[in-house]
Amino acid sequence: MGEGLLHTLLNETFTAFTQAQAQAQPRLHVWEVGHISYMGYGIARVHGLYEVQAEELIRFPGGLTGMAFNLDEKEVGVIFLGDSRHLRAGDEARRLHRVLDVPVGEGMLGRVLDPTGRPLDGRGPIPAIERWPVERPVTPIMDRAPVTVPLQTGIKAVDALIPVGRGQRELILGDRQTGKTAVALDTILNQADKNVLCVYCAIGQRSSAVAGVIADLRERGAMAYTVVVVAAGEDPPGLEFIAPYAATTIAEYFMEQGRDVLIVYDDLTRHAWAYRELSLLLRRPPGREAFPGDIFYLHARLLERSTRLRPELGGGSLTALPIVETEAQNVSAYIPTNIISITDGQIYLSPELYQKGVLPAVDVGRSVSRVGGKTQLPAYRAVAGDLRLSYSQFEELENFARFGTRLDEATQQAIERGRRVREVLKQPQYEPLPVAEQIAVLLAVTEGLFDELPVEEIGPVSQRVREEVVRKETAVCRRIERGETLSDADRETLLKRIKGTILTSDE
Repeated sequence: MGEGLLHTLLNETFTAFTQAQAQAQPRLHVWEVGHISYMGYGIARVHGLYEVQAEELIRFPGGLTGMAFNLDEKEVGVIFLGDSRHLRAGDEARRLHRVLDVPVGEGMLGRVLDPTGRPLDGRGPIPAIERWPVERPVTPIMDRAPVTVPLQTGIKAVDALIPVGRGQRELILGDRQTGKTAVALDTILNQADKNVLCVYCAIGQRSSAVAGVIADLRERGAMAYTVVVVAAGEDPPGLEFIAPYAATTIAEYFMEQGRDVLIVYDDLTRHAWAYRELSLLLRRPPGREAFPGDIFYLHARLLERSTRLRPELGGGSLTALPIVETEAQNVSAYIPTNIISITDGQIYLSPELYQKGVLPAVDVGRSVSRVGGKTQLPAYRAVAGDLRLSYSQFEELENFARFGTRLDEATQQAIERGRRVREVLKQPQYEPLPVAEQIAVLLAVTEGLFDELPVEEIGPVSQRVREEVVRKETAVCRRIERGETLSDADRETLLKRIKGTILTSDE
């Protein structure tokens, strides 16, 4: 019985194999393969890939990938997306028949990754839902909604004088070491209870500096709603070039789910430098300051992806805070003027204010928000409506008073009031303030309640004012945060509470 059963099984297996062989249709897999003809730092020129598409991925030995960047008649210029020191001229290059993409999904929150989607935080693979192209078309005009909802930064000088709305593109610029990243980080920290997701994109920064930013975000609980995309300064220029586009794709996934998203590009000056380096290595014609002719389009197609969607499309928004570094306060340089013309306003940080200890060092006179008060809560307009103009006038009067000219009493009062406004606008890093607390101290200074106090006491007294208002006027605070108009009764209630706090402080 055993031998007969074995013989039957062998016959059946042979018959099944014969039938499968007869039904099998041979399939031909065609691979288009080229060879490296020239190697440079971060780039290569490849011969033999005549059908390759723009931005298509190309695989090289060792698992390294590159992106088709230049499509010339006889060769393809490729930028590497990793370490290429092991490659040599003559090595094989193979088309992958797909464009550069990045993983997207809820699993990205709290993770640190490079622009190709590789995790950098040592927590294993990223659970992505799908992969989206790094370069995506911008939202059509008819699909966009007006920018009317405020994005609270938690910084008094910004929320009161240079308001930012959800869907806006607000540039942060200034010389190095003036606190540009600090303003962006405070804005991220302030979104903890605002239902706004954040993407921080580090481009060309030192790894130690990026590690410090990540540590600050993690220590203060912000990584729970933040994605960090890192292309460090020691990475190839190809990774620095694609980093902001990859970060924007990740942010767009959440926006198209109906979420509000904030993205920080830190910074686009280094992004422009990386693009210039790649373009010169690939022998693209240089223009002004050796940048290629399409340098404006480089950032325009990036920042135009930030918008607010119409309600029928989910109503999500993508707010961009690009950072640009200036040299010797030259805001009329090539890259700063390009990005100023693309964005909806700028927050300028002054080195003089920074050196004087006025932090954040926001220069109100040179900063602007082109969306304006439409995105402000009504309480700000009621309390700080004329504050920007009066503060700018104070700065001019203060400069004029240095010449020793005798001033009339009204001018002296304006200067003394302005000094107290400046003291109120000072704010330590990592301490973003809720709306109600900002309104309380702004109301106190604009109504002249701090005029009799010495300037050095403004800080401690304003802190006590904030604490008292939040603790004892909770109903008024809730109405302010809900976006209700500050009524006369609420104003009187706040003023009475502030006056009582100031009198108690004097005693």
